[in-house]
Amino acid sequence: LFFTAANVLEEDSMEQDIESPVTIHQPKLPKQAREDLPKNLNKECAKRKIQRYVRKDGKCNVHHGNVRETYRYLTDIFTTLVDLKWRFNLLIFVMVYTVTWLFFGMIWWLIAYMRGDMDHIGDSTWTPCVSNLNGFVSAFLFSIETETTIGYGYRVITDKCPEGIILLLVQSVLGSIVNAFMVGCMFVKISQPKKRAETLVFSTNAVISMRDGKLCLMFRVGDLRNSHIVEASIRAKLIKSKQTKEGEFIPLNQTDINVGYYTGDDRLFLVSPLIISHEINQQSPFWEISKAQLPKEELEIVVILEGMVEATGMTCQARSSYITSEILWGYRFTPVLTLEDGFYEVDYNSFHETYETNTPVYSAKELAEMASRAELPLTWSVSSKLDQHAELETEEEEKNQEDQNERNGDVANLENESKV
Repeated sequence: LFFTAANVLEEDSMEQDIESPVTIHQPKLPKQAREDLPKNLNKECAKRKIQRYVRKDGKCNVHHGNVRETYRYLTDIFTTLVDLKWRFNLLIFVMVYTVTWLFFGMIWWLIAYMRGDMDHIGDSTWTPCVSNLNGFVSAFLFSIETETTIGYGYRVITDKCPEGIILLLVQSVLGSIVNAFMVGCMFVKISQPKKRAETLVFSTNAVISMRDGKLCLMFRVGDLRNSHIVEASIRAKLIKSKQTKEGEFIPLNQTDINVGYYTGDDRLFLVSPLIISHEINQQSPFWEISKAQLPKEELEIVVILEGMVEATGMTCQARSSYITSEILWGYRFTPVLTLEDGFYEVDYNSFHETYETNTPVYSAKELAEMASRAELPLTWSVSSKLDQHAELETEEEEKNQEDQNERNGDVANLENESKV
């Protein structure tokens, strides 16, 4: 019976979305079966962490499986080589040069062997294809000297070997292509801006508090280097599964979070740490989320900072994410910028620190409704009274008109009766 209950829980958990936290409801089992279940089973399920879409270091937690069209990687071989890990990249770098040297060395040796140069070693009357080539090792060394344009001057090609001249041209051209491809690949990999992104830091937590009378979601970004990020811009995405009105389930749906796109506040002059603010309004996905409801939400906020590296001009992108447990309600960031004698100093020891502040526990929608209800008597004080007076006057005029009509009707009836 214990194994049956465990299988039921396992099947139930497999049906859930693996990218979001799971709340497993205990199935309706007999009392004995519920008592036999491990006590820490439900606790472990309840404490199951949210599976991140983007990790804190900016790496995407997505693996591509069952890719059948692997030939597409070979059509873009340059990007494939650049994306490889360093150990594989260096291995391919060495192997390409070694294989080309061995290949052309073998051809040089075959030419010398087929022409009979190996049988006339030391014969001064014989003109070989390549002077001082007496075996495969010397042919391999000549291949290296030809492709790398070293030219020691000991082994040289003669003018009595047309096939050797053609091979020399082919190896020279092909060697230049291999050099350009492999050296370019290594240069791009070395100069990749991924390491520059490691000096762009995000605050450990995001906070929600009041700013200028409005509820805002905020996080902090900073640049540790003195060289600036040119044309820096910030974006934010809400990652949350949802179900449409038609019943379609969309896992990990992405929604834009406005961090100043319409006002230009998303374009940063990142000289000192900046606090990025998102106003929670009717267009915000946090419009109906309160402090009590926030821990129950299954969401993740992905923030993306990108710009050009001032030193190299290459585009750099840094990423981070915040889950619900990393969003602090009712906190603000500790100031890190101080004015010293003739300059501003940034204290990065306090970069991630926050302090608690007075913040309502209600959602932005509830705060807006309460504010509108508080303003209703003020707005009705003048206009509503004028409207009421106007309505009363119209009602009185209608009553007077009806009374007058009734009186006129009575007078007309009396006149008719008297005539009769």
